Amino acid sequence: MKILVCISHVPDTTSKINFTDNNTQFDTNGVQFVINPNDEFGLTRAMWFKEKQGATVDVVNVGGPETEPTLRKALAIGADSAIRVNTPATDGFQVAKQLAKVATDGGYDLIIAGRESIDYNGGMVPGMLAALIKANFVNTCINLEVEGTEAKAIREIDGGKESVTTSLPLVIGAQKGLVEESDLRIPNMRGIMQARKKPMNVVEPEEVKVQTEVAKFEKPEPKGAVKLVDPDNLDELINLLHNEAKVI
Repeated sequence: MKILVCISHVPDTTSKINFTDNNTQFDTNGVQFVINPNDEFGLTRAMWFKEKQGATVDVVNVGGPETEPTLRKALAIGADSAIRVNTPATDGFQVAKQLAKVATDGGYDLIIAGRESIDYNGGMVPGMLAALIKANFVNTCINLEVEGTEAKAIREIDGGKESVTTSLPLVIGAQKGLVEESDLRIPNMRGIMQARKKPMNVVEPEEVKVQTEVAKFEKPEPKGAVKLVDPDNLDELINLLHNEAKVI
């Protein structure tokens, strides 16, 4: 089984976020980038298929040279090779089109993408990718088993879970639950050394008309000052909640 894992290069959630050019561009200065957490759950499941069923695992990213350290981390975790589509990721459709070309050229049986990235939270790419390559699709996937060309998946739905049976080729939108957080892997020294020798293939992008553009970024309003109320002064607390916070 050939598996392709789509990797997004996203800011660490602890990074301080700023914008430039009149709040139209994300400022990358001083920002630590990591593998998108939803993609990391998918990559970990792909490694299970590699170890248990002998699958081959490639990782792919749409981005410039600055994303290669993130791909190298995926290689250190255990992926066999990496592909970088040499163009900035501009919107969901553009990314899906680039990934579709890689998926078609590689003849992959299973394509794992995070259900959304934690920076833009678009949630569009896995579904559009599946439509473009005419593959089956299971989103919000929290369990996956593959035997031969048949796949059994469990996905999260409003108020519960849904079990589905489908066939390869298959695209899934991975998320927390596909593997346990305790199963996520930290690259060890041996893996880091091996990653340096694994192939990093750079391919030129397909020509795609961008469908959307960023008009402006805005930060959330800063939090207001905190008022401390003596635990014995319930009357003041009730007054503040009623007249100032207006929550009762």
